[in-house]
Amino acid sequence: QYVPVRGDHVIGIVTAKAGDVFKLDVGGSEQASLSYLAFEGATKRNRPNVQVGDLIYGQFLVANKDMEPEMVCIDSSGRSSGMGIIGQDGFLFKVSLGLIRKLLAPKCEIIQELSQLYPFELVLGMNGRIWVKAKTVQQTLIIVNILEACEYMTAEQRKQALAKLSGN
Repeated sequence: QYVPVRGDHVIGIVTAKAGDVFKLDVGGSEQASLSYLAFEGATKRNRPNVQVGDLIYGQFLVANKDMEPEMVCIDSSGRSSGMGIIGQDGFLFKVSLGLIRKLLAPKCEIIQELSQLYPFELVLGMNGRIWVKAKTVQQTLIIVNILEACEYMTAEQRKQALAKLSGN
């Protein structure tokens, strides 16, 4: 089970709208809250269009055992920096926290190798959730399968699998 850490970037699923606050499932023991004002450009008049079921990529502003975790979708200067509502038509799946750490490491070979196969969008949450979207459903699922399998593959096995896919 994921334990929220201040500053962690995660993917949450909106489960409820309560007044000015959204509740999000982040895979931890309790839900996180997200204010409608915690989006770039949000004001009382200009609210983000967030619906129950939406996926949100954000970071923890508050995360400690005595308080409800609180997320934001803006950095310290009020910019979204890639955070916010994630597109509807991708694929969300879960992997181990160990694999997420590996994928988030700088110069991750796995992602570099995959990006040579097809263009795709990828969002990695420290809570073990990954969202991916390629041009077609088939390409998306191939990327999902490789990401899920690469936890148990050596670099050599992975290169062989990718070579087969790219037809070399």
